[in-house]
Amino acid sequence: MSIHNKRLDRVTVHGLRGRGHHGVFEREREKGQTFLVDVTLGLDTRRAAATDALDDTVNYGEVAERIVALIEGEPVNLIETLVAKMAAACLEYPLVEEVEVTLHKPDAPITVPFEDVTVTVVRTREDLAVVTERPPENGGSAI
Repeated sequence: MSIHNKRLDRVTVHGLRGRGHHGVFEREREKGQTFLVDVTLGLDTRRAAATDALDDTVNYGEVAERIVALIEGEPVNLIETLVAKMAAACLEYPLVEEVEVTLHKPDAPITVPFEDVTVTVVRTREDLAVVTERPPENGGSAI
């Protein structure tokens, strides 16, 4: 993981789990489903390693609680929206310079056999600019 060719250390939490009511279809909103998240925080951990102090790093337990709160919170239509909110929440921690979030939706409403649907985003603070214009129709997702 790097930002502007600067090597960053990584703190990763795999398999965060929560039940949410996200999705476009009414049955997803009513029934809900389990979502899984993997999150990797890019930061410099050298100071924390030297001081052995939690204040000099990111409390990954706190990050995990925020991610699960988003899963279990206000429903959104698209998992792209949810994963973007998760990335933005991680970047609120001052030491986090970059974040990679993968959201798994293993019970997505797909009519053929499949194992999982994921959306992965990588964001830096510079990427948090709000998109105000809707892209052309042909620039959207096929799913």
